Amino acid sequence: MARVPAALTTATNAAATTATTIAHALRGTLRRIPRAMPKAPRALARHYRSRRTHPTVELVHHPHPWGRALGLIAVVLLGAWLGLLIVGNVRAPVGPMNTTMTLRPSLTGGTKINVSPLGALELRSHNAPVRLDVNVDQLDPDRAQALVDHPERISGLQDEIASDVQHGTLDLAVRSGVAVVSGATALGLAVFRRPRRALAAGGLAFALLAASGGTAAATWNPNSVLEPKFSGLLSSAPSIVGNARSIVTEFDVYQKELARLVTNVTKLYDVTSTLPAYQPDPTTIRVLHVSDIHLNPASWKIIASLVEQYEINVIVDSGDTMDHGTAAENAFLDPIADLGAPYVWVRGNHDSGETQRYLESISNTHVLDEGKAVNVGGLRFAGMGDPQFTPDRSTGESGLPSEEAAGQRLAGALRAQEAAGTPVDIAVAHNPDAARETDGEVPLVLAGHLHHPEMEVLKGGTRLRIEGSTGGSGLRALEGDYPDPIEASVLYLDRDTHRLQAWDEIKLGGLGLTTAEVSRHLPEGNRP
Repeated sequence: MARVPAALTTATNAAATTATTIAHALRGTLRRIPRAMPKAPRALARHYRSRRTHPTVELVHHPHPWGRALGLIAVVLLGAWLGLLIVGNVRAPVGPMNTTMTLRPSLTGGTKINVSPLGALELRSHNAPVRLDVNVDQLDPDRAQALVDHPERISGLQDEIASDVQHGTLDLAVRSGVAVVSGATALGLAVFRRPRRALAAGGLAFALLAASGGTAAATWNPNSVLEPKFSGLLSSAPSIVGNARSIVTEFDVYQKELARLVTNVTKLYDVTSTLPAYQPDPTTIRVLHVSDIHLNPASWKIIASLVEQYEINVIVDSGDTMDHGTAAENAFLDPIADLGAPYVWVRGNHDSGETQRYLESISNTHVLDEGKAVNVGGLRFAGMGDPQFTPDRSTGESGLPSEEAAGQRLAGALRAQEAAGTPVDIAVAHNPDAARETDGEVPLVLAGHLHHPEMEVLKGGTRLRIEGSTGGSGLRALEGDYPDPIEASVLYLDRDTHRLQAWDEIKLGGLGLTTAEVSRHLPEGNRP
């Protein structure tokens, strides 16, 4: 082994001696500190002596105030949500139904009534970060049988259900308050391990629930029960949503209308009993508006189903029933004779003169063109066929002027009918550009062409209804990433005044989808 150089050994010894000298000097300084501070308490001296034997320094982390606040808010929200999820529901009998009422966090608020397996009703009842869920669990056999045995009780069923709903929501409010406070407090105690912060979390949770309740009360919209949105089995929609005329005339309070919905559900569940079935109000005329079928054979079965379910008085087709308007397509129109209601039709830009002549030969069909007016189903209609025919490429810069000119001819025909003492109730044109020219000449004008629904009140007071595609855009539905829906509308008109009372927008999933939505809408003047 090589010998370590003498210089290196000398340097190492010198460094060790220096370190030892510094350590002794520091130790001596620490011993003299208590004696140099005669006025300091003995505890301070003991502290310095303890530092001599335990030199490790303990570091305490103090979080930023914003971090503590965010942590507290996260605990409150999570704890309140868990509390509502676990114990924040109430099982309440509502008439002959057993229901479960629950409050749920939501960005949009509102009320949702789940009617399994029929579907769900959504009501825009309030705008607050909580939503009321009402799950209709089952029909109570004993209470339902009592109604069957004593039909006279049905007349008072709505009052009974209104009282049940009121008691259920009060119980739900109390239970939800306990649930959010308990959940936030328990989670705060588990996370912070300090009773004071846990109680602060519970108090903040209660304050948030109270604020949400106050917001819901401030934005409460009892009229939302007049415009429900139903999603589920289409055959259930008329019975659950109800008849537009009776809704307008019988509306009293939110609970009563909610009770009416539950009453309708009761009738649907007990299909084998003698409970009364859905009966449309005889003072209401029901018009089914369809458009842009585009050779979709499924449309005829859907239209026939709607005619039967809603007891439709007249069907109005605002055009584009065909794709190319050839004679080979004419056989597609044959099911119109068996739809169960009169069929009013105007030519679209995909329908030819050949198509129009073939339709004129089908029984119970009324073809409107050049302002021709007819009385069908208790209403007077007049219409104008589309001046363009797309399959022969007769479109271009003349498109809009030709549509406006056709609309002006229709408006002239409407004025002539008014002067003759036979005013028209509903005008029909395929293109909305033509339909807008009738503003001020007729209360309601129907159109299509755009493949999506719209409702607009024009400057002159005429209401323009544009229907979506009842054929799901035909083969064009294959061009996009998602299939276009199949859309139609049921228009409710007063039998005496012939004015629009309400309308239901019906939307079905296209190309094999099985979804169904029905949304009720009221004109502004018909809302209480």
